[in-house]
Amino acid sequence: MENGSPIGGPPPPPPSPLPPAVERPEAASPSSLSSGGASWPSRFVLCLYAVGFLDFFGVSMVVPLLSLHIKSLGASPVVAGVVGSLYGVLQLFSSTLVGSWSDIVGRPYCLLACILFSASGYFVLGMSTNLFLFAVARTIVGIFKHTHSVSKVLISDLVSERERLLLIGRFNAASSVGFIMGPVVGGYLIELEDGFYLTAFICSSIFVLNAGLCWMVLWCEENTYSKDWISSNKARHNPSAETEQSLHIKSMPDGAVCYSAAPRSSWTQAVSVLQRLGSVASSDLWDIFLVRLLMSVAVMLYYSNFVLALDERFGVKPKLTGYLISYSSTLGVAAGFLLGPITRLYQHNTYAILLRSTVLTSVLLMLYSLSVSIWMVVLSSTFLAFSTAIGRTCITDLELTLGGNQASGALIGVGQSVSAVGRIVVPLLSGIAQEFSPCGPPSLGVVLAFVAVLILVFNKPQHCSRRNTKPKRA
Repeated sequence: MENGSPIGGPPPPPPSPLPPAVERPEAASPSSLSSGGASWPSRFVLCLYAVGFLDFFGVSMVVPLLSLHIKSLGASPVVAGVVGSLYGVLQLFSSTLVGSWSDIVGRPYCLLACILFSASGYFVLGMSTNLFLFAVARTIVGIFKHTHSVSKVLISDLVSERERLLLIGRFNAASSVGFIMGPVVGGYLIELEDGFYLTAFICSSIFVLNAGLCWMVLWCEENTYSKDWISSNKARHNPSAETEQSLHIKSMPDGAVCYSAAPRSSWTQAVSVLQRLGSVASSDLWDIFLVRLLMSVAVMLYYSNFVLALDERFGVKPKLTGYLISYSSTLGVAAGFLLGPITRLYQHNTYAILLRSTVLTSVLLMLYSLSVSIWMVVLSSTFLAFSTAIGRTCITDLELTLGGNQASGALIGVGQSVSAVGRIVVPLLSGIAQEFSPCGPPSLGVVLAFVAVLILVFNKPQHCSRRNTKPKRA
């Protein structure tokens, strides 16, 4: 597995298994801020935590109500299914494009654009008194709702590689808190007169607030720390020949270097996006993306008939199942704060953490499938909340580590597209598996998870050799 090849950069020389481009310079980190370092990265990372929380809070208010609203518009089940699938299909194609675009124009401004267009989509949803407006709203959101993935890449740009896994885990935890709180608020608002429209307008307002918060912090930091502020783009931290052509490089009086984006036409940006997509397609990250796909499908199969399976197997009422899901979500938030001790225990070996979390997820899915009592379900759900949350964070960090510095946005976009494929195929796989048994979907998930484990095990020696030959930082 030659995953060390930087995407979009020149091929490495034969003697060196890992090109220097993969090594990014140390960025200012939150741990260094108290000792006289620049404080802007810490403030901006905290702003991104708030962005993630508000993003998931607003979305989770609206999403559970969509099926009720489209039914109230008089849509048949088939039409509702087709319109409802618009979001997933558009995400499949737009994730990679938006991620690549963020590599070209810079992450902060791509994030602002995504937030504002998402706000407009939910505003249109708040006016959707017919199916056409509903479809238009879901189309806008499907194309531009990438705030979460762009924020994770932006965090990766702002912090050192050793701290990236920890801070992305905390970002996921903050977002999950919003996802837990949102449905409660949405359930209350829907009971009011014109409750869905009110909820959609509030969601749109939250996105506008998000954009304002992000813009204010970005503006303040660029003005306060103008000499230290470098556009958050990994390619600009370690410019390639292609990147240097698109940047004006200025020397600061104190010897620092400041980069500013050169004006680029829309056609040039489109060509650059296509070039990055070609680099990703020809890269050697197929095994990592395949593991992401398999584990995404396995976990989604577990959740696909969770309520129905507990009712049929143990006679558990949906209300109690809802409490169990909330309990698992809360534990998932806690898992984000355990990544610090875990990464220190494994000496920042993300591959080892991912392998063990995948094995644990596979075993727990099997335990759930074979459960003979509700207490075994509670036990498996408890540890699944931890293993899946840690696995999701590790796979993102590993994609960024192995992919190099030149196309991190494109990599995250491809990863999101891979997950979107899972969301499209899971309903079909779950329906077929349920024809045999209520335990069919999670049992199929067990098989897929163990396939992912085998892929990780077979590629471990190559990855370990890459890691051992990795150049040391000064």
